[in-house]
This record gives sequence, C-alpha cells and structure tokens, in this order.
Amino acid sequence: MSRLLYEHSVSYKGYLIIPFVFGKADNYEIYSYKLLSQIGHKSKFHKVENPGGIYGSTIDNIIDIAKEHIDQHLEFISHGDHFKSRYTYRDNLIIIFLEADKYFYDHYPPDSLNNIAAPKLFHSEYECLRWIKQGMDGLHIRHK
Repeated sequence: MSRLLYEHSVSYKGYLIIPFVFGKADNYEIYSYKLLSQIGHKSKFHKVENPGGIYGSTIDNIIDIAKEHIDQHLEFISHGDHFKSRYTYRDNLIIIFLEADKYFYDHYPPDSLNNIAAPKLFHSEYECLRWIKQGMDGLHIRHK
C-alpha cells in the first residue's frame, strides 16, 4: 500500500474517506480508500479498508464509490462536520477537536490509521497546531 492521501480526504456523513493508490495495472493507478468514523470504534467501518470491495481509476471516482457505500450502509446520523479541522503536515493527518472549551487532536502517520497523538489539551487550535508542528519538525531534524 502506498501512503494514505490525506490531502485528498473528504468528510462525508460522519466519515472521513481517505484515498490511496492500491496498485498499478498497465501504468494506470488503481485507487482504494480507508474510513475513519466520528463515532470511532462503535462503527463497524472505523479504520476499515474499502468495505465495499470496489476500486476506482481516479481519486474522484473512489470518493464517489465510498460515498455510495456509506449511503447504502449508513450507521448513524451525523450532526455537523466532525472532521472539518483537519490538516496534512509532512504527509501526516492531524484532526483538531474542541470539547468543553479545550482543544485536543488525533495524529495519523502517512502509512496507517494508528492514532499516535499525545494526550494533551490546548487552549486554542493555533496552540495545538504549533505544538504538533514543533514536535514533528524536531523528529524530522533528528532523523536526518
């Protein structure tokens, strides 16, 4: 599997659709997707790869396929966009959440949906993003 294409992710009805290149055939890329659910492990589709088993020829095509699968198998009604504050930095996905006037985040590396976020609260979205960026930049410098 190639890296997850977080920069092309789409929030849809309580899910985050994350495309990736599944493989190549005759120099054409074949796309698949993974899902995150706003209700987490309560969803049978949380962190699942391509539950419909259908692949696409473009990113837009695989997003449409994923949306159709979600529409056919909707598990809950979503209120608002749980994934609206998401960022891609150094090919990592960062999702910022606000709860009880405190900010926290989920952090997913480029190649998996394993949340590697530190359990830390922040007073603003900016403070949270700055802390994550400093940590990731420090790791990048140490690995060179």
